[in-house]
Amino acid sequence: PCQMIAPVIDELAGEYAGKVLFAKVNTDEARNVAIKYGIMGIPTLKVFKGGEEVASVSGALPKEHLKKWIDGAL
Repeated sequence: PCQMIAPVIDELAGEYAGKVLFAKVNTDEARNVAIKYGIMGIPTLKVFKGGEEVASVSGALPKEHLKKWIDGAL
């Protein structure tokens, strides 16, 4: 699922350049990050504002759904 959604995330990163910073974390290699943020399934996307988590969603969702989700979190 993560590899399926990766091209969509790359497209969104371009579309939201200057507004949203996208980062990818391999939770197999960074288990501490998965534990800290309660990531139980992958892919999991999170939005942070001012260092605080304001939105989270799991699953390989369609691009338009992700855009609406991101816009709602901004």
